[in-house]
Amino acid sequence: MKLNELTKEQRLTYVGLLTELQKDELVGQWYAPDSYFNPIQDLNDNWIISVEEMEQCVNPDFLWVKDLELIPYEPKPTPPPFEWVHR
Repeated sequence: MKLNELTKEQRLTYVGLLTELQKDELVGQWYAPDSYFNPIQDLNDNWIISVEEMEQCVNPDFLWVKDLELIPYEPKPTPPPFEWVHR
């Protein structure tokens, strides 16, 4: 699936799939003024970026993100909060 094929609802649940090399290229780079790419790993250890980063990218060096393959977002589980030990 590609960016222009997403429904409004799918924009909330899909992400752009990156290779590790693509992830390395994006780290620390801006996609729009004062906005930087933030690749993360999903449940399956895929490197991904948000649809927002893809849609709003105006950096001419990284417009290729608009053509990334899209996959459903599967977040990693959130670790449990620290439990306080009472003494």
